[in-house]
Amino acid sequence: MGATVAALTADDLAPARRRQLLTRLVGQARSRGIADLFKPRAALRWMTDAVADVAPHIPVRDLATLRRHFPGLDDEALADRLVRNATRATAGVGAAGGGVAAVEWTVAPTLLSAPVLLAAETVAVVSIELKLIGELHEIYGAPLPSGGTPRTVALVQSWASQRGINPMVPGVGVSAVLGTAARKELRDTLLKRFGRNLTTLGPFLTGAAVASYLNRRATRTLADQLRRDLRRQRRELPGGSTALP
Repeated sequence: MGATVAALTADDLAPARRRQLLTRLVGQARSRGIADLFKPRAALRWMTDAVADVAPHIPVRDLATLRRHFPGLDDEALADRLVRNATRATAGVGAAGGGVAAVEWTVAPTLLSAPVLLAAETVAVVSIELKLIGELHEIYGAPLPSGGTPRTVALVQSWASQRGINPMVPGVGVSAVLGTAARKELRDTLLKRFGRNLTTLGPFLTGAAVASYLNRRATRTLADQLRRDLRRQRRELPGGSTALP
């Protein structure tokens, strides 16, 4: 499942490929025994565990790699490009989810598979946003901790709080496991996203259009809040007088 999610976070996926990967993710979710997703607590528990499981597999590019991929862009232009790509990707997941739902509604057991589709779509969107968060931290001079678990915790905490991780604060983002408070914050934020993704199940492809728009808007809102926070942190770091305005 981690490999499927990593592929879904790519910048420029063709719609057919994105739908194929999302369909694969739905199948992988089913194979993990999540028949109880009609129960809200079970759905939240599964999504929380799934995000924690796939986060280490998300390919966050370091600053040098980003410079190679997008030559000639200053920090703000580079951040703009990453946000544009991420909003297109999450919008694409919404559209792909609506397309999968449109097909699913034509067969009898669709009501049983709908919660799995919603959970898979939510995990896919969150994963794209986690990649964006990691790369924005790189651009604004606050790279996340290295190593699987510390980086995973920092990514998840930043996503749930929609704030940057301050590298000058000891212990932030380097705990060995997600603490109770962090898991609760993650579950609460996932619940909001899960509810929003219900639009995917709209009749025919109307759900795809609405889900695409809502995903794009939510990803941009997250990025805007995070960038404001990272700019503020950058100004406050030693030597911050030369930071971005």
